[in-house]
Amino acid sequence: MIQLPQQLFRQFTTFIAHKGVLPREQQYYVKWVRFYLDFCHKYNFRQKESKSLSAFVEKLREKKQSEKQRKQAHHAVTLYFELVSQSAEKGANNPTQGQKSTGNQPACTRKEIFCQENKEVEDVKTLTNEPETTERKALKSNGADWTGVYNDLKNAIKIRHYSPSTLKTYISWTRKFQTYTKSKDSRLLTVEDVKGFLTWLAVEKDVAASSQNQAFNALLFVFRHVLGKEFGKVDGIVRAKRKPYIPVVLSREEVDRTIALLNHPYSLIISMMYGCGLRISECLSLRIQNFNFDMKILTIHDGKGKKDRTVPIPNALIDALRAQLNRVIEQHERDCQAGYDGVFLPGRLEKKYHGASRELIWQWFFPAKGLTVVPTTKERRKYHIHDSAVQKALRTAVKKTKIPKRVTSHTFRHSFASHLLQANYDIRTIQELLGHSDVRTTMIYTHTVKSVTLKEAKSPLDF
Repeated sequence: MIQLPQQLFRQFTTFIAHKGVLPREQQYYVKWVRFYLDFCHKYNFRQKESKSLSAFVEKLREKKQSEKQRKQAHHAVTLYFELVSQSAEKGANNPTQGQKSTGNQPACTRKEIFCQENKEVEDVKTLTNEPETTERKALKSNGADWTGVYNDLKNAIKIRHYSPSTLKTYISWTRKFQTYTKSKDSRLLTVEDVKGFLTWLAVEKDVAASSQNQAFNALLFVFRHVLGKEFGKVDGIVRAKRKPYIPVVLSREEVDRTIALLNHPYSLIISMMYGCGLRISECLSLRIQNFNFDMKILTIHDGKGKKDRTVPIPNALIDALRAQLNRVIEQHERDCQAGYDGVFLPGRLEKKYHGASRELIWQWFFPAKGLTVVPTTKERRKYHIHDSAVQKALRTAVKKTKIPKRVTSHTFRHSFASHLLQANYDIRTIQELLGHSDVRTTMIYTHTVKSVTLKEAKSPLDF
């Protein structure tokens, strides 16, 4: 995104202050002007034209910006036009540092300069025709505004339909990276900054190898899809030592003891996780339409990596699941009579299928007790049981069992895979049931059970 030169920034903030813009809103006015200049450059609009401003506001509407934000953006750009016009009338230099404002020339132009330095490529976007060294001096080496980076990151995540948890994780690592670089202007960031940050995580913070790899992936995404830069070859990083991980597995007797101490619906949730090998997010986000009791098949939609799969419904849980289904149907009827607004639907399904949120097939199989009020629309919506409630109930039950193992909800998924492997099920079958993309991920469970494979070398002709 275009960065305003220091002289223009100071002139504009002083100008809007005289116009009565509150100090807390001035940063947003600067942001809208930056967005507008970037919009004009991207879509080849001439600045100071009414059609460019109307097209810019329309673009904001397409991006689901609120009416209040669109009005604020319109006001900010209008004040920018007024500032440029006043400067031109006084015969002074254009506020964009050196360019004369004419009817045929934009108030600001941008060119891209690519330079090779220390074997790293930096994308430097300039607003004026001044030399590169002058522009780079204007970029802040600390204390720069990263609002545009986070907005672009959110858009890049949503375009690729990544999960909300991925967005939350990437934003978290980006904030830590911003703190480490002291909010250096994003156009000054280099691979050396990334190397220093990852080394700092391993040496100073002593993070786990998985955390360091997660930070690397987050910054790689930011550089490629937000900043428009490539990492190139990244070496010379102190890597956190990765140790082999063997998951905790419960015996069947320990599984039964734990489930017996859980109340409904938590006992059924944990039973589903163990009986079907589900992740907690997959189990809690089940809807009525996911169950096919006639074929005894459960369909998991949008699992990890946005993958779908099917698993068999355990015969031992059929009666309990049918009873839970009846409870959901009765509760749904009471909610509809009370005039609730339906359940939360994925993506834009509600826009496509009006009224689907109140249909029975879309109801959560493990709904929350109360309704959630949406702050913006004041609608009363139904959400599923929160995972923290399940984890809390599970911790209480595990303490009562006095099992000397570190048990979480994911332990029951590990136990599902290990017990199938112990029963001599094919590793490929287990991979499909778990939804793993690579069989090497499933192979970790070979370390959790005792091997029963014959080691003696022998020809099958001698069997």
